[in-house]
Amino acid sequence: MTKRLLIHTIQFFVAGLLLLTSFSGCKSKKKMKKKDDVLVVADTVNERCKLDFKSSKSLIKHIRASEFNFDWVYAKANVEANIDGKEESFDIKVRIRKDSAMLVSIQYLLGVEVAKILITKDSVKMVIYPRKQYFKGDYNYINELLHADLDFDLLQAVLFGNSAEFYDDDLKLKPVTDRQNCRYALSTERKFKLKKIEQGQKEPKKSLQTMTLDPLTFKINKNEFVDVATNRIFTANYEKYPLATDSVYAPRRVNIDIVAEKKVNLKIDYVRIEKNEPQRLTLNIPAKYEPMPIKKAE
Repeated sequence: MTKRLLIHTIQFFVAGLLLLTSFSGCKSKKKMKKKDDVLVVADTVNERCKLDFKSSKSLIKHIRASEFNFDWVYAKANVEANIDGKEESFDIKVRIRKDSAMLVSIQYLLGVEVAKILITKDSVKMVIYPRKQYFKGDYNYINELLHADLDFDLLQAVLFGNSAEFYDDDLKLKPVTDRQNCRYALSTERKFKLKKIEQGQKEPKKSLQTMTLDPLTFKINKNEFVDVATNRIFTANYEKYPLATDSVYAPRRVNIDIVAEKKVNLKIDYVRIEKNEPQRLTLNIPAKYEPMPIKKAE
């Protein structure tokens, strides 16, 4: 991999992580109640699951109750990136203090650190060491750059399969009980119209969000956003969950597809996730480094 291509990949990786939060929406803050009983019975005659109906509020309650909770996180992952057919791979180390700051270190072969990004509630800093360049700004600048509406909380959630982009009004998220595919879902479209969209029989006329849930654990298996206005599609599939008894109940693989100005696929395979060990979240910018020239999106 050439140095130029590596830098491009790093820049797009960061932009992609930030871009994935650009699908607008509001988060709800619902209090949890006692977990409902869950019934999943296979109907071998009709090849359908016997799922009981659950309302939007009930599904949201289950999702919140099964989320990966932490105060601190340290994670190490292998990343395979495919950007418009060009494949690259690198390692990342992610350190997070919940609801506060996130430090991402990107390493190339033999553990050589090539970039580091510090993201807080209101700022983004990045250093690219091979170019001796840095970026330092706030979300307003990044939003203008990417035509986005960024949110630290959403980025934090999406990396580990937690819920993102809830609407304040539960009525905007319709419950879907998909007995044919044995799953629950929450969608901004009703079941009948959603089925036609998924089967390619109908195009969405407005922005669409659909979260597909495991019927037993209520972990999010897939989170998809379709922004009709910007013609962008973001899809995250969460795989390889450990046993529910694991102290770190988070997916070990996150497969992200972004269709925007470029087509991007990111496969993030976590090889290590630890929680609640305090981490050092600092980023020093050497005095001799130059500001990074960044071209705004058209």
